Order: sequence, then structure tokens, then C-alpha cells
Amino acid sequence: MKDDYLWDKTGQPDPEIQKLEEILGTLRYEPRPFVLPRRRNYFPLLAIAASILLAIIAGSIWLRVRSGDEVPPQDAKLESPTPKPLEAPQPPRTGSALNPPLHASNRIHKPRSAPSVVNDEEALAAKEQLMLALRITTEKLSMVHRKTQPNQIKNQHRIG
Repeated sequence: MKDDYLWDKTGQPDPEIQKLEEILGTLRYEPRPFVLPRRRNYFPLLAIAASILLAIIAGSIWLRVRSGDEVPPQDAKLESPTPKPLEAPQPPRTGSALNPPLHASNRIHKPRSAPSVVNDEEALAAKEQLMLALRITTEKLSMVHRKTQPNQIKNQHRIG
């Protein structure tokens, strides 16, 4: 047997090699053009559309429930302050450039109202809601931060 047949198909072939070539001939490479499958998977698009629709429905329900709990607007009660007697006019002072003299017409009297208990309770409730929202937001952000970081080995110690 000559070894040239295996390399360049010259010379006499061995009958066992011919038998192997016939058996393995069905597995021979046949070049074909690359064809992409035409079947399209719509599941991811449907999942995205369903999640957007669910978010819109949940948001509208939340807004509807939240607007139902609102306190109806109340009209402001305007109380006229009791007029204070005008102070007796003081003799004009000679003021410096830094402290000009004050005249009675330049004075403005603003009545001070006592803080109401209702406003304090509302302010405390609003503060508690804000603190709760900030706590929840902080927890969610830290969870997202942990999940988006690459896998890191915890408690790393230097060896060496």
C-alpha cells in the first residue's frame, strides 16, 4: 500500500479504506448557504406589553384610591385683626446715612396668628410619610445596587 492515496488520491487504494470512505461518505461536508429561520418569537414583546399595561392599571388604581382619601378643600377663614391704636408720633430724629429716621407712615403692623394644632398634626403626618418614603426608596436603591454589581467575594482577605 502506498501512503500517497491518503494524501492526494494517487496510487492504488486499500479495500478497507475504500469501504470506510463509502460508509463515512454520508457524513461528508456539503456546503449550503446560511439561512436564518423565519419563525419569530413574540413572547418577550408580549411580556413587555403586559407589564406596561399592568403598571398603567396599578397607577390609575393607586391615584383613584389616593384621591378618595383626600380631605376636601376648606375655605380660609379671614379674621380681621383688632386695630391697634396708633402710637403717638415721635419727634423727627436726625438719622445718619445708615439709620434713616422712621416715620409713622413707614411702619407696617402685621398681626401674628397662633399656630393651629391641626396644622401641626398635618405637618407631623406629612413628615412621617416622607420619612417612610425615603426609607423605602433607600432600601430599594441599595437592593438594585447590590444586584447590579458584579459578583464579588464577600469578606476578602489578603493572603501572603
